[in-house]
Amino acid sequence: MQTKEYQGKALRYLVIEPDDYQVGRAYPIVVLLHGYGSHMGDLANLCPTIDRSGYLYVCPNAPLAMDLGFRSVGYAWINPPDWGDIISYQSVGDLINMTIEEVMGNYDVLEGGVALGGFSQGGIVTLMMGLSNPDSFRGLVALSASVIDQDGLRSLLPGDRSQAIFISHGTTDTVIPVSEGRTARQFLVAEGYLPDYHEYSMAHEITDHVVSDLTLWLHKVLPPLA
Repeated sequence: MQTKEYQGKALRYLVIEPDDYQVGRAYPIVVLLHGYGSHMGDLANLCPTIDRSGYLYVCPNAPLAMDLGFRSVGYAWINPPDWGDIISYQSVGDLINMTIEEVMGNYDVLEGGVALGGFSQGGIVTLMMGLSNPDSFRGLVALSASVIDQDGLRSLLPGDRSQAIFISHGTTDTVIPVSEGRTARQFLVAEGYLPDYHEYSMAHEITDHVVSDLTLWLHKVLPPLA
C-alpha cells in the first residue's frame, strides 16, 4: 500500500492506494474521519487491516487546529461551543464533500461506491452529514460516536431509510458513554433504519474485534475490487 498526502482546496488529506494499484480500474472508496484532537494519519493505520487490495482510502484532516501542549497540535471537526449546532456539521460536511469530489477527479472511482466512517467526533460528523446524503454514501460507519440534535437531523432525513449503517461502542467508554451509542441506535430504528449495532468490552477505542466485524460488514455493503 502507498500513502500520498495532498493539500486540497478544502482540507489536507491522505489517499492510501491499495497493493498493486492499477490506474484505470474503478475502485470503491472508504473515507475515514479521525476523532477530536487527532489527525488524518490516525485512522490510516486501520486500512491495511481492513483490506490491502480492494479499496482506495481517503483520510481527511479536520480543519481546526488545537494546541495539545508540549508543542503538539491536534485537529477538530467542530469546536466545543458548536458541538450541538447542526449548521456547523453541515458546513464541515461541505468541506469533506469537496475533498471527496477532488479525489474523484484524480482517481477512477466505482460509481456509487463510497463508504463514510469515523471515530468519536468523526463518527458524529459521519452520521450528521451521511444520513442526509444517502445518494453519496453506500454505507456509514460510526465508531464510539453519538447522534447530535435529533430533531434537527430528523428534518434532514430522506424518504428512503435503507442506507447501511455500522455502529460500534465500548461498554466502558468514559468519553462518550455507551448510553449514547444505544440512544443513536434507538433513534435510527425509530426512524426506520436497520443499523448493524455492536457493543464490546472496551473503552473509547477501536480494537481488533471491532475492525474484524467492520471488515465483514464493509465487504458485504461495499465489496472490494476483486
